[in-house]
Amino acid sequence: MLRWTLIFLVIALVAALFGFGGIAAGAAGIAKILFYIFIVLFLLSLIGGMLKKG
Repeated sequence: MLRWTLIFLVIALVAALFGFGGIAAGAAGIAKILFYIFIVLFLLSLIGGMLKKG
């Protein structure tokens, strides 16, 4: 999931570099959403692993 976030971030940067503001904003928005989903899943996995061991 983090790989997709980085891919969309690179797409957003390249699109912004070439002046495609709408595409850059869309790709950055997708990257932000994927990053938040990644963080939530990571924290749930971390908490689940701690509870399973204890």
